Amino acid sequence: MEKVLLVENPSTRGFILLSAQLDSARGRLKKAQLPSSYDLAMRIWTEHPAKADVEAVVRRYFSLLRAERIPEAEQLIDHYPVHHVLKSLWTGSVEASADGDEAGRPPADGWEQDLSWLGELNLADFHWGRTGSHVYVEITYHAQIIEVALGFRVRPTDTGWVITGPATYW
Repeated sequence: MEKVLLVENPSTRGFILLSAQLDSARGRLKKAQLPSSYDLAMRIWTEHPAKADVEAVVRRYFSLLRAERIPEAEQLIDHYPVHHVLKSLWTGSVEASADGDEAGRPPADGWEQDLSWLGELNLADFHWGRTGSHVYVEITYHAQIIEVALGFRVRPTDTGWVITGPATYW
């Protein structure tokens, strides 16, 4: 019988997702391994995570967006629908850079048709709130900071601490 187990990992103050085979007759574990998509699982910490841990997850989320791997990015955090994030990033980058240039203006739904523009975005500076539970990160397009930033929150749940977001800030 194949099961997925969430096992506490004390060394990282988080949990590890394991793919396990159970011997149903004996109720014992036969074999356990990390699933191939382990790096795409949402992290759950038993204690408030360190800033570096949160920033690493945000960087991974953003790298997946840039690579047009949207469904995988959605699995990393307790998220809002990514549709509004993509629309805001498009509006603040590609669409904003074409303002005043009607001939070069992209179609209004261009961001949905071709996601290659995501590869031109980069993360800039991380800005943490006083409590360490909120961070927003600036975004660049063609090496210029755009008007849209992405905000993430570290919040407790019944199972541990998770990262939620992103919210879009203008």
